[in-house]
Amino acid sequence: MSREQKRKTRQRSKKQRRKRLKIWFRRIVLLILISAMAIGVVLAYNMLSEPRIQGMRASKFETHPAWEEAFLTLNEYSRPGNKLPKVEKLYVHYTANPGTDARQNRSYFENLAETKETKASSHFIIGYEGEIIQCVPLNEIAYAVAGENGCSISIECCYVAEDGSFTQETYDSLIELLQWLCDVYGLKEEDILRHYDSNGKLCPIYYVEHEEEWEFLKNDVFLQ
Repeated sequence: MSREQKRKTRQRSKKQRRKRLKIWFRRIVLLILISAMAIGVVLAYNMLSEPRIQGMRASKFETHPAWEEAFLTLNEYSRPGNKLPKVEKLYVHYTANPGTDARQNRSYFENLAETKETKASSHFIIGYEGEIIQCVPLNEIAYAVAGENGCSISIECCYVAEDGSFTQETYDSLIELLQWLCDVYGLKEEDILRHYDSNGKLCPIYYVEHEEEWEFLKNDVFLQ
C-alpha cells in the first residue's frame, strides 16, 4: 500500500470515528432529554394528583401550626362559603372584648346567623393562652376587612390588658401562624397589615398606638 493510500485510509478511519462519536453524543443528549421529560411528567402528575386541603396541596397544609378546626356553620352573616380567589395580605385584629377567650369569640361569630346584627368573622382566633381556633377555611372569604375580604386572611387576637397588648402566649402563636402563612403563600413583611392600615379603624389598638411595637412584630415574623 502506497503512502498516499495509507493517508487516505487514516482519514477515512478518523471520519468514521468522528461520525460514531456524533451518533453516540446525539443518543446521550436524546436520552437525557427523554429522562428529564419523564421526571417532569411524574412531578406534574404527583402535584396534580396530590390531595388538596383548603385550597392547597396536602403536603403544604400539613405543616401548619397546631390549631383547633371549628368551622362556623355556613350562613350569610359570618361564613358565606364564597371562594377566596387569592391571598395577598394578612390582617391582624384584636377582639375589642377584653377578657373574652377564643371560644367565646368564635361563638359570637356563630350566633350572628341567629342575631343577624352584623356581618363579621375571621379565619382564625388566637386566645390569650395561645390556643388557635380556625373558624373559616383558608379557601373561603371571611367578613373581616371591608373591601379586602377577597384577597386576605384575617386573624383575631384575644387580650386581657387594658391597653390592648397581647399576652406572650398570644404573641408567640400569632408569630408562628404568620410565619406559616407567609411561607405557604409567598408573602413578605409588607403584606402583614393591621385592620387600621385598611380603613383607619383602631384595630388592633395597642399596635395602632405603638407603631414601633408593630414594626418589631413584623420583624419577628421573618427572624430565622
